[in-house]
Amino acid sequence: MFKLNEYIGIDPNIRFGKPCVIGTRIAVQDILGWLAAGMGFEEIIEDFPELNMDMIKAALSYSAYRESRTKVLAA
Repeated sequence: MFKLNEYIGIDPNIRFGKPCVIGTRIAVQDILGWLAAGMGFEEIIEDFPELNMDMIKAALSYSAYRESRTKVLAA
């Protein structure tokens, strides 16, 4: 797994505190949405040259980590 703190950060002053690629205003949510819409890694990098392959993979890793930590509590 990537060292997520190298690529993904949370700053309450950027995108209302959503997890973003450090040094950009591109949220993990944006990257996931583009991938879900069918964009490939290369296509995303072409449209957003401030990103690279490791940053996109870090967004996926971050999302996978958050998903693994999600639990439903019984009432």
